[in-house]
Amino acid sequence: MSGKGLNDDGTIAREGALSRVPAAFAPVVAASRTRITETFGTRLHSAYLYGSIPRGTAVPGVSDLDLLLALHDEPTETDRVDARAIETALDRHFAQIDGVGILLSDARTLLSALERHDGGFFVACLCTPLLGDDLAGQLPRYRPTSLLARETNGDLPLVLPRWRTRAVEATTEAGRKALSRVVGRRTVRTAFTLVMPRWGGWTSDLGESAELFGRYYPERVEQIRVAAATGRTPTAGPAVLSMLIDQLGPWLAAEYTAVHGEKAPRPWNTRRPRTLRPAPEAPPGRVPPYAVARPSGGRPRRPG
Repeated sequence: MSGKGLNDDGTIAREGALSRVPAAFAPVVAASRTRITETFGTRLHSAYLYGSIPRGTAVPGVSDLDLLLALHDEPTETDRVDARAIETALDRHFAQIDGVGILLSDARTLLSALERHDGGFFVACLCTPLLGDDLAGQLPRYRPTSLLARETNGDLPLVLPRWRTRAVEATTEAGRKALSRVVGRRTVRTAFTLVMPRWGGWTSDLGESAELFGRYYPERVEQIRVAAATGRTPTAGPAVLSMLIDQLGPWLAAEYTAVHGEKAPRPWNTRRPRTLRPAPEAPPGRVPPYAVARPSGGRPRRPG
């Protein structure tokens, strides 16, 4: 693998592996496998880890556990209730994790044409197989192209109004910290994918992403460094949220559209959090899982 996160053929390498899970988190992963199997049974097609734990960078007591469950059928309310129960149980039992988030989808959605460069890319390159048949075998190899940039993060103009609403509604310190984490991470990842084709590689590291962005937009590098710091260590300060949502965000959305165009329209915009929902007659689509807000539930997040 190259220093740009690529395979020898120039395609994006899968970034995690079970062999990279730090020893402190091995019991968490084992318990996750057991609870998912016992709870979902034949409903489950496959399950995946993503984030810092399979990348080997997780910090005990700070990092959270991220899981994607691909079901055979469209997720139901019962599935969502069961997922929340697993989140709560794991979060309460293991002190080494600070929160659990389970994304729900179905195999058809993740393999659909509309999701090929969004949810499909997420599974094939950013997720580590945990249970079942790996969907990556039915997906293409991906390169750091403008198409990939557009389909993963080309919907920031739709996201900004939601963030503004959430900022107004976030009246507690915990609420503002949770939002700042989401905004910081999504902003950095959008900034990175803006320059990804020019750089010609892939990274999920927030700090590296910010610095790579700064090579091409030095006048914005200090703002994006703040976003990266906020993604790692959330803040309740309203000034940071205001800068990210009202200053950096609109500029980034406009520049992204100018460079890569707008993300292909999805059949809905009022989907439930944490769930990929298929459209009645068309391939489904969604905000990329690596960009969505952290599910609520479990104990309050501690600053990293």
